[in-house]
Amino acid sequence: MSGAKRPGTTQLRVGRLVKAHGLKGALKLELYTDDPAKRFVPGATFSLQVPTSSPWHGKTLELVELRWYNSHPVAFFEGVADRTVAETLVKAILWIDADVTGEEEPDAWYDHQLVGLRALRDGVEVGRIARVEHLPAQDLLVVKAAEREVLVPFVAAIVPSVDIAAGTVTLTPPAGLFEDLPDDADPDADAAAASASASDSVREDDAPTEA
Repeated sequence: MSGAKRPGTTQLRVGRLVKAHGLKGALKLELYTDDPAKRFVPGATFSLQVPTSSPWHGKTLELVELRWYNSHPVAFFEGVADRTVAETLVKAILWIDADVTGEEEPDAWYDHQLVGLRALRDGVEVGRIARVEHLPAQDLLVVKAAEREVLVPFVAAIVPSVDIAAGTVTLTPPAGLFEDLPDDADPDADAAAASASASDSVREDDAPTEA
C-alpha cells in the first residue's frame, strides 16, 4: 500500500481485484465495503497494495466505471485498456482515504481502532492487538501474548465480538492457538472417543420406544 494520508483521514481497504473480465481491461472485484455506491464512484482514486516487484507498486488507480454482471461487480479503470494490462493487477488490494470523522460502516473497523484492544478468551485477557495483517484470503489480528505474537484469523467464528467502546475483542480460538497442546495428547484417540460417543448417542436415539 502506498500514498500519504490527508489530515483527518485514514486508509480503508475497500476491495480486491480477483480476475480479468473480458478483453477491454475490466476486472472482477471482491468488495470489502458495505457501501460500494459510495466508495466506487467514477473518478475515485485507489492506492494499491501489491508486491514490490509489481509494475503497479507505488501507483494509484482511477475508477472509470463500476458495472454489475450476474450480481458480481466489475470495475473499469483509467489506463487499463485491455486484458493483458488487467491481468497485471490481479490480486491487488484497493485502499482509499476515508474521513475518520464520517459515518462508519457497520461491522467494519479501521486498523487504528483495533490496535491496542484487549483480547479476551472466556472473559480473561490473553493479550492485546498489536496490528492487523491484510492478506488476500483474509485479515489476521496479530495478538501480542506474553513474549510471542499469535495470528488470529479475523472471522466471525473466531472473533465473534468487537467492542470499541469497551476496548475489547472477544476470541473463541481453536485449541492450541494460544497454548501448546500436551505432549501426550493423542488427536487420533480423541477423535475415536468422540466418534464412539456420537455412535452411542445415535444408537440411543434410534432405540425403539417402549409402550
